Amino acid sequence: MLLLISIKSTLKLCFPFDFRFWVQLGFCLRRQLGVIVPRRRADPSHMRRFITLVEVVLVLASVGEAPWVVMGSSHCKQTSTREVRPHSVTITEFGAVGDGVTLNTKAFQNALFYLNSFADKGGAQLFVPAGRWLTGSFDLISHLTLLLHNDAVILGSMHSYDWPVVDPLPSYGRGRELPGGRHRSLIYGRNLTDVVITGDNGTIDGQGSVWWNWFNNGTLNYTRPHLVELMNSTGVVISNLTFLNSPFWTIHPIYCSQVLVQNVTIVAPLDSPNTDGVDPDCYISTGDDLISIKSGWDEYGISFARPSSNIIIRNITGETLSSSGVAIGSEMSGGVSEVYAVGLNFFNSNTGIRIKTSPGRGGYVRNIYFSDITLTNVKTAIKFTGQYGEHPDEFYDPKALPIIDKITIKDIRGDNIRTAGLLEGIEGDNFFNICLSNITLNVTTATPWNCSYVQGFSDLVSPEACEPLREKISPQYSSACYHLSNHLRCPIDRNKSTWLL
Repeated sequence: MLLLISIKSTLKLCFPFDFRFWVQLGFCLRRQLGVIVPRRRADPSHMRRFITLVEVVLVLASVGEAPWVVMGSSHCKQTSTREVRPHSVTITEFGAVGDGVTLNTKAFQNALFYLNSFADKGGAQLFVPAGRWLTGSFDLISHLTLLLHNDAVILGSMHSYDWPVVDPLPSYGRGRELPGGRHRSLIYGRNLTDVVITGDNGTIDGQGSVWWNWFNNGTLNYTRPHLVELMNSTGVVISNLTFLNSPFWTIHPIYCSQVLVQNVTIVAPLDSPNTDGVDPDCYISTGDDLISIKSGWDEYGISFARPSSNIIIRNITGETLSSSGVAIGSEMSGGVSEVYAVGLNFFNSNTGIRIKTSPGRGGYVRNIYFSDITLTNVKTAIKFTGQYGEHPDEFYDPKALPIIDKITIKDIRGDNIRTAGLLEGIEGDNFFNICLSNITLNVTTATPWNCSYVQGFSDLVSPEACEPLREKISPQYSSACYHLSNHLRCPIDRNKSTWLL
């Protein structure tokens, strides 16, 4: 199952042309936004097969390409998730029927067309009352609040023709799964400003099972749609909602700035394909990576050149049977840097920390910092893969080699770990300055480490690190290891489990 915030990131225009995610965390942020985030407890009735958000405090980030930047609140005016709009309508005023059968795509489209006339008059709100509101894909508008009642469920149509095909992302050059276009997300928007999608724990259900079947049977014609995708937009809030059964990635801000996703539960079956997720301060269980950071695919990502940078991930607990707790790549051709992840707890999982890349990717992954990690029943604690393969087409340049440099991993404890580390760089393109510190893993195999084409340092690592990483982290080498940048260095009150920026 999947709890996801697509990250992989408050609000109001600060840097309109550099496409940066502004991530602000903790009680500090919530006070500034005027947001009260309730604590939720798991409902045992859902623990049979679906996961529940246990204690949501704040959600960070999105699976996307744009950078995510932490900035001081003094730079911008903040926007509340419940900012009062001067104009409001209900979806039933436009003929919508909440019986779970009637298709309401036209009603949503007509309501939003009408509300667009208030964009320059303080904005507007579209209220979705209790009911089951079946719809195909629809476009949002600027200066909008889409507000769901607690008992409102927006249902995605199970017919592919209700999800129009759109052009591929420029940083991917083609659909992620198939050449050509891709189906548009259920809730979609581009070039928007000041958009809030919120509710009293209302639900958006993509009814993705039909898409998963088409994927597994090889009968897709185009790449599957996301549940929510916003492109080239700024000042976006997604909060206080439950997202279920996305056909593909769940929440996908792409080339966006100042995106806040908080107090969100996202759920999909454990065997649902590619339902990647990011959800700090939450329990996550998914069929793919819990947190996935990307930045473009091969020659398309290199030429588009939109890095993902300055990302804070904090307090993740979760499991993934087939993938990783935190993964960077494999689409990292635009570059990934300045990532800080702390307070991670992964169990019953395939891999703890993973970096994936390949010849042809180009780009870089550098200045990455992992700390305070607990692993239980994990097959491989740390895994770097330099030959991940899978390219968009035959035009990629195999000589475009990625740069992997300054990766710091420290303060890890692990029980019942099969392999401590499987670190495979690229021949002729070593991964440099891999720094391991204060790591204790109870490993069940006789060969705990397997390393090739990597170079780095280690200190207080048990079992002892592989030969290429055995150089001690002495003062003369400390500059080779990445240390937390000042603008990411935030005091932590662990009693409150918050960030204070």
